[in-house]
Amino acid sequence: MLARGAFLVLLCCNLAAALWWALHRPLPVPPLPAGEPGVPTLVLLAELEREAQPAAELAAAPLRLAESLSCLSIGPFDTPSALRRAVDALGGSVGKLQYREAQVQSLRGWRVYLPAAASRAEALARARALAARGIRDYYVVTAGPGENTVSLGLFRERRNAESRLEELRAAGVEATLVAANEERPKWWLEIAVAPELDWRALLGSGDWQARPIPCF
Repeated sequence: MLARGAFLVLLCCNLAAALWWALHRPLPVPPLPAGEPGVPTLVLLAELEREAQPAAELAAAPLRLAESLSCLSIGPFDTPSALRRAVDALGGSVGKLQYREAQVQSLRGWRVYLPAAASRAEALARARALAARGIRDYYVVTAGPGENTVSLGLFRERRNAESRLEELRAAGVEATLVAANEERPKWWLEIAVAPELDWRALLGSGDWQARPIPCF
């Protein structure tokens, strides 16, 4: 009996709720005021972009970078620290600032050596023959591009290398003298500057090279 009464109460509550939702009408929301006089209203970004789309074209086209500035590639800079100093010195005085890295051949010195032997055993035999003649400063190259050659010295000054060569020839050793080159990275700055800007004064002392490049 108690369960039946609880069921009837719940049924009546559900019917009353359904009837209320069916007959309920939301109250009308009053429109917002247009705003205070002299106070601008908020505009969505999307609305602003739509309004700006049909705007008239500019009376004159913007001035291209190539027409107002000169574009140059300057350098070379031997180290990253020298490149950073140049960037700091130019700062905001240029309209474009980027760098380019390249591998270049650099003179390391002058090398005196015996040409490559047919095998390592033959190269070692040549080294023993040098020792027998009283020549001590040599080195057998066992790997790399100069494999099986016998190095007889690397000199910064050419005159020192030539003196070594004459000394060896006086001892009956026919050696070879060549320039020793190596690849090293160097950096160039690509800048866009006004014609009146003295960029050399900003960089300070240095044997800077400059060549014109296209402006982008």
